[in-house]
Amino acid sequence: MFEPAVARPSGLAARCTRVLFSPWSRLSLLVALLAAGATCVLLFEPQRFLSGGWQAEVGGALAVVLFAVAYGVCTVAFMPRPVLNLAAGALFGSQLGLLGALGGTVLGAGLAFGLGRILGQDALRPLLRGRWLKAVDGQLSRHGFRSMLAVRLFPGVPFWAANYCASVSRMSWPAFLLATALGSIPNTAAYVVAGARASTPTSPAFLIAMGFITITGLAGALVAWRKRHKLRGPA
Repeated sequence: MFEPAVARPSGLAARCTRVLFSPWSRLSLLVALLAAGATCVLLFEPQRFLSGGWQAEVGGALAVVLFAVAYGVCTVAFMPRPVLNLAAGALFGSQLGLLGALGGTVLGAGLAFGLGRILGQDALRPLLRGRWLKAVDGQLSRHGFRSMLAVRLFPGVPFWAANYCASVSRMSWPAFLLATALGSIPNTAAYVVAGARASTPTSPAFLIAMGFITITGLAGALVAWRKRHKLRGPA
């Protein structure tokens, strides 16, 4: 006669657990985290801290590591990578700046991909019903490495948008991280060199870096324009 009294709390706990860990609850948590991160970036302007000469008080290698960690966290909160790449070059020079910027790029991409995959994928995948959305999802799911490599090599899609779109698709972790690491090298290096040589804007290194940034940007726009028919076609 005591069994119903025991079953009722356990049933309530099970329902609460299902609601708490439901896809839409996890998506709501993701939105709240991203909104909080974006608000912190707007209020505290971490780019001013990253470019304020703090690395002189920390030390070379440790400063690069700390910068990479801060870089990654800031990109999750929608902070533009070009600003961080320029800061990396200005703070550490071309070589160490490139290491810090690439480390932060991969870290930030991995964090965003993990958050989107764990908290948002289950809720968002059923919403991929439009022809264009299905085409993008199919491209990322079937040709993950190639597609993400192209996105990183020819900038145009915002860094955070590419991360979260990839997390909703069925792209694998290794393909995403490897494509991000390899594809981000050229453009990141150009921005880092530009930041390192910003004090001499007429130097060949600075002009080459800015020319490369311009060319890759135009190439990315051209590739997107040529691919628009495939995305509009049947999924």
